[in-house]
Amino acid sequence: MSRAAYIPSRRLFLTQGLGGFAALMAPGLAGCSSSDDVEPGPATKPNLTSNIADIGKLGDADKNGLRLPKGFVGRIVAKQGEKPVKDSDYEWHAAPDGGATFETEDGGWIYVSNSEIPFSGGVGALKFDKQGDLVDAYSILQDSSINCAGGRMPWGVWLSCEEASKGRVFLCDPTGDKKAEELPALGVFKHEAAAYDDVNHQLYLTEDEGDGRFYRFTPDAMVDGHADLSAGKLEVAKVDSDNQVEWLEVSDPLYEEGSKPTREQVPDSTAFKGGEGIWFHEGTIYFSTKGDDRVWAYDTDQQSITVIYDAEKADDAILTGVDNLTVSCCGDVLVCEDGGDMQIVAVLPDGTLKAILQIEGHDISEITGVAFDPSGTRLYFSSQRGSDGFGITYEVSGPFHSAK
Repeated sequence: MSRAAYIPSRRLFLTQGLGGFAALMAPGLAGCSSSDDVEPGPATKPNLTSNIADIGKLGDADKNGLRLPKGFVGRIVAKQGEKPVKDSDYEWHAAPDGGATFETEDGGWIYVSNSEIPFSGGVGALKFDKQGDLVDAYSILQDSSINCAGGRMPWGVWLSCEEASKGRVFLCDPTGDKKAEELPALGVFKHEAAAYDDVNHQLYLTEDEGDGRFYRFTPDAMVDGHADLSAGKLEVAKVDSDNQVEWLEVSDPLYEEGSKPTREQVPDSTAFKGGEGIWFHEGTIYFSTKGDDRVWAYDTDQQSITVIYDAEKADDAILTGVDNLTVSCCGDVLVCEDGGDMQIVAVLPDGTLKAILQIEGHDISEITGVAFDPSGTRLYFSSQRGSDGFGITYEVSGPFHSAK
């Protein structure tokens, strides 16, 4: 069996995006897109509608320093160096970064979180039951370094990316039942994040360098309806004056045969200023570049790219230091700030901005790991360094989405 061919434990449903909770509540109904738009695997798109455009103004900070809109409540679910669950031996890791959720067979879910520290980074996990109570905490990846962001794959696995000059990508089982596996075919470079196009079955990757590249990986084979990530072709984007994208093959993804780093192997490719979070939604790859405070949208059908947010050109630039991101069921792009005023801000489909939440008193930190639970009513994220250098992971509950 190939490195990426395994399927996670039966404790996990293989759900898509915001996943099966809403699908169970309203079987047979359509998601936010057309009723015949069905993703691979046993679950269809979630039967949700977004309420994010209607969220009100942020209120005063609560006891945890969270400024939230009316109708939303927050709590701390894990602190660096402390046990999230008393009867578990696992202490929550330092520098929590990229994260994602995965629905479990018992109606609960798992939130995974990278640790962006050198030499002993890895990935931790928090398991919640169907009532939302935290019931377990454990590690799903060890012996890795500077695990920054990554990507949730729709067949129920997590890709954890190392943000180092020769960083690797690891395929992780959120339950921890299977050992994490390295994926050399995805190249060695300063990996930031990954997103899977489940229509064309290709993987997109960002690189956190001032002259980083935008990458695409096409597998040599499919396994159980999804890409086998153990072998394939790695390419970089070349953007022309009309914003059309041409994909050029990287000759040495493992950076073994010569002295040139991966991003320099194709001189005609286009540099992006510090690639950060990335997400696939209905034919579009959204990603951010922190070096120029932009959010991009790549149309996978038209193979064209546009900027949907540019802080330098914005009339009201309430979003700066763009970093991790996720996308709601209906196309709201939620972007975390690295610095700025420590907000999560939504770029709505019409281009307007909406502040979702803010953390006060964490001026030395950044917001990371933003991810919805399967119902779309809980949002997880971290303050990577808190107010005192120690990371904190939060949950905010409220009507981000409603079931149709």
